[in-house]
Amino acid sequence: MPNGFGSTASVPALPRWRVWVLAARPKTLAAAVAPVLMGTAMAWADGGFHLPSAFFALIGALLIQIGTNFANDYADYLKGADTATRKGPLRVTAAGLVTPEAMRRATTLTFALAVVAGLYLIWRGGWPVLAIGLLSILFGILYTSGRYALAYLGLGELFVLIFFGPVAVGGTYYVQTLTITREVLLMGLAPGLISTGILLVNNVRDLEEDRQAGKRTPVVRFGRTFGVGLYAFCLFGALLLPVVWYLLTYRHGGAMAVLALLPASVRAIRTLALERDGAVLNALLAATGRLLLLYSLLFSIGWILT
Repeated sequence: MPNGFGSTASVPALPRWRVWVLAARPKTLAAAVAPVLMGTAMAWADGGFHLPSAFFALIGALLIQIGTNFANDYADYLKGADTATRKGPLRVTAAGLVTPEAMRRATTLTFALAVVAGLYLIWRGGWPVLAIGLLSILFGILYTSGRYALAYLGLGELFVLIFFGPVAVGGTYYVQTLTITREVLLMGLAPGLISTGILLVNNVRDLEEDRQAGKRTPVVRFGRTFGVGLYAFCLFGALLLPVVWYLLTYRHGGAMAVLALLPASVRAIRTLALERDGAVLNALLAATGRLLLLYSLLFSIGWILT
């Protein structure tokens, strides 16, 4: 089958399960896990931990993230964004490992399963949870699909900041406590910022390919240096949020344990600034995902203990 990478003969044969694991993009799934972990920790600290809600929030978040990744794989193939010059990880539809029809069905099924997982949460939390779930799925589809795809308009970073930040953390906290606080929404910015950093690594790496495909990301609009600077702002901003909150309230000082990630953050920023090799930047993308997961763990433990 002809595809963006030439014939399927140029792509190594992979077991079927491995193909779908690649399509799910496991290196990005920390963006789904981290806000649920943080929202649950904050609910625990406020005496509102509710295990069934936490469980279904995690399953729903993972399914929405995977569904969004499937939709992105399918839409970028249709738009011709995934080509032989791509530096990033293999995209299975463009490589001919999965037919467009199969990827479209997988996307629909995954989002449908997310709805099923969310039924309990909707029963518990009512219309706010329904609205969050439907909007998350809608924007997950619109991220790269349609005439006004968010990523192609340069709005992808804003979507990630909001929906993988305050919306995900706040939603997780709400389904457990059935209330919301300003500190939850403020601290929710942290995983949103680092998740935006993951996207920025992707967009800095794919600058030339995105420009040729008409994908007007902020990096395409304002240049590579801007992208590196925004990445630095995202990482440092996330690290400083618990510090600012403690200085304002003298509460939950243990969350400042995330400052232990400062050296790793500086190394990551330096790598993005100096390296242009696709393999190195792919490794940086995975490292930023690990940074997000470590951040959520340190934050959660510190928040609960203090």
